[in-house]
Amino acid sequence: MFHKSMIAGLLALVLAVPALAETRIGVVDLRQALFSSEDAQVFSEKLQRDFSGDEADVRRAQEDARKMKERLERDGAMMNESERNRLAAEFQEKVKEFNFLKQRLDSTIASRKQSFLENARPEVDRAVQELLDENNLDLILPSEAVVYAKPAMDLTSQLLDKLNR
Repeated sequence: MFHKSMIAGLLALVLAVPALAETRIGVVDLRQALFSSEDAQVFSEKLQRDFSGDEADVRRAQEDARKMKERLERDGAMMNESERNRLAAEFQEKVKEFNFLKQRLDSTIASRKQSFLENARPEVDRAVQELLDENNLDLILPSEAVVYAKPAMDLTSQLLDKLNR
């Protein structure tokens, strides 16, 4: 039984090799093309403008917490217990504030990026289809799924040109 299944597997492999040799394949780095596009640059600049104030708030909370920690470490031994406890509580509150602000900012930015990707998807699909047609390809693979490809198979720059039109 094992012998028959092994022979069948080898036969399938031998028959598949000629079909694979006829397949025309291209490779693209979707992430590089998409995030290098003009639309992505505009999006990135807008994101930076929209959240610069929030980023400043996060940095300010982080810096305040760092200063409180340094003061506790430097002067804590000389403080009376109630003053040390008050400063430690303020430090903990500042750390909570920093974590909250950072998490909210990261979540909002991630949501905006996801929205950008979803909105860009039809344009990327159209550009990939054009690459398939223009280069008479049967298959386009993402570069992260490929161990090695000849440089001539890399269509990332062509994809970027199509996205920038």
